[in-house]
Amino acid sequence: MVAWALVVDSLRRILPASNDLAYTIAPGQGPYLALLHGFLSSSAQWMHNLQALGEVCTPVTIDLWGHGGSAAPEDPALYEPDAYVEALERIRLELNAERWFLCGYSLGAGITIRYTHRYPSRVLGHLFTNSSSGFAPDDLAQKWRDEAEASAAHILNGGREAIERIAVHPKFAKRLPADISAALVADAAAVSPLGIANTLRATTPNVSIRDIAESNPRPALLCFGAHEKRFKAARDWAQDNMPQLSIAELDAGHAVNIEDSSGFNDAATRFIMQHSP
Repeated sequence: MVAWALVVDSLRRILPASNDLAYTIAPGQGPYLALLHGFLSSSAQWMHNLQALGEVCTPVTIDLWGHGGSAAPEDPALYEPDAYVEALERIRLELNAERWFLCGYSLGAGITIRYTHRYPSRVLGHLFTNSSSGFAPDDLAQKWRDEAEASAAHILNGGREAIERIAVHPKFAKRLPADISAALVADAAAVSPLGIANTLRATTPNVSIRDIAESNPRPALLCFGAHEKRFKAARDWAQDNMPQLSIAELDAGHAVNIEDSSGFNDAATRFIMQHSP
């Protein structure tokens, strides 16, 4: 069991019987909210959000392939964004939820936005945070595709030592609360090198939603960490090109819901209350 679950009471963890994503149902009331973390993160990142969110919805934290309780399949095709969309849909069906909310963080944002585009009738509204991969322009996405096999080989050859040198590894984060930092570092120590390699092969290079953003079909909220200057151009692009989008500017960098948990909780709960049936 991942470290974060040890500090939160009354969680119901679902470990898949088949080769599918693991997820955890937190205490709450109201419609389900699927929470999808980012690259080298884990469901521990929501520790300071679950109680507040549980007042207006039922949070469901989901582990990416190779992270937390999810397996690390050998087939890179399972890591493609469209395959992730279908994995989320299977979770919705297991929960017997007619409609739900979604929230994607960083890499997870590209997946949850894509899910909303594929299954708009199943989505009450969707939230997301700063996501350089999710809003990558064509030239950057192509660069990642060109480098994908070399990046994957580097991880497979270097194993956990190579993973620990990745710039976004949580051990390098400077602005995280001590409890979340410790949980994320512990969870990152258990990620699968194969899962990380296949993420670099199939997820990151293909997750950009710029080609579908202009047809966003459901109410959306970008919780923007204003201190991450490199994302400002993408934030402005989203504001100009994504219909039904609201933006909450928060006192945070990339780790939006962690660094400014109270601001995120306030913005997210207001959005969920506004769009709940």
